[in-house]
Amino acid sequence: MTVGIFSWAKLEPQEGKYDFSWLDEIFDRVEKMNGHVILATPSGARPAWLAQKYPEVLRTDNRGNKRGFGGRHNHCLTSSIYRKKVCEINTKLAEHFVQRKSLVLWHISNEYLGDCYCDLCKDAFRKWLKNKYGDLATLNHAWWNTFWSHTYNDWGQVNPPSPLSEMGNKGMNLDWKRFITDQTISFIDNETAPLKKITPNIPVTTNMMAGNPLMDPFAGFDYQKVARHLDFISWDSYPAWGNDSQTTEELGRNVGLIHDFFRSLKHQNFLVMENTPSRVN
Repeated sequence: MTVGIFSWAKLEPQEGKYDFSWLDEIFDRVEKMNGHVILATPSGARPAWLAQKYPEVLRTDNRGNKRGFGGRHNHCLTSSIYRKKVCEINTKLAEHFVQRKSLVLWHISNEYLGDCYCDLCKDAFRKWLKNKYGDLATLNHAWWNTFWSHTYNDWGQVNPPSPLSEMGNKGMNLDWKRFITDQTISFIDNETAPLKKITPNIPVTTNMMAGNPLMDPFAGFDYQKVARHLDFISWDSYPAWGNDSQTTEELGRNVGLIHDFFRSLKHQNFLVMENTPSRVN
């Protein structure tokens, strides 16, 4: 069974005060049944105390609006504070459960997705572009910035795509997506570092997702690159049987294609982490 997803507020109800007793009870009950545990890290949804004390961990949308506390995946991928707190809770979890023989897999976070447009992410994007292009002249040429007089002469003029400024530059849009992929991978590596150190024999995965592979294929970043940082692949399959927009045959082909895609990421069998046979849109 898989446990611990979105449980940060229960695992660390106050900063630095941890309570794993309820998880110990679950482990005990599973072990009495000769079962095995997939233990999730809680980074997909931060507790209220963390957002209140460290507001930089909350995301900013592409119109510059700072999100309030709530929802899931409402965290800045770049925030050093959030990365530090994630590393701390993951370290505590690994140290506490390292001796549990029923622990067979780490499930990091949950369905990574989304991006942030705060100043930290803007600065990180500019550094990413500097590393890729080296200088503004090369960037201006690659993005063809002479069009509409969009030529940059200072790195501080470069911003992510936004409806308040520019969203039509295809080079910018593509590089932003590539940047988000790399930021997500960097965030994943930060998550897994203490797990790999303390429990090196326990593999790591995360649940990927996909809808229509033609219209809304994945989570907005490159799963093929992300897969290199995981021990094996898992994904969440929610075939919408009974949806009038697709015939049964069309939906079956759609799900089969997604299965084939995820199998291809590491050329090996994969795990379906979440599934329902009866979802109706």
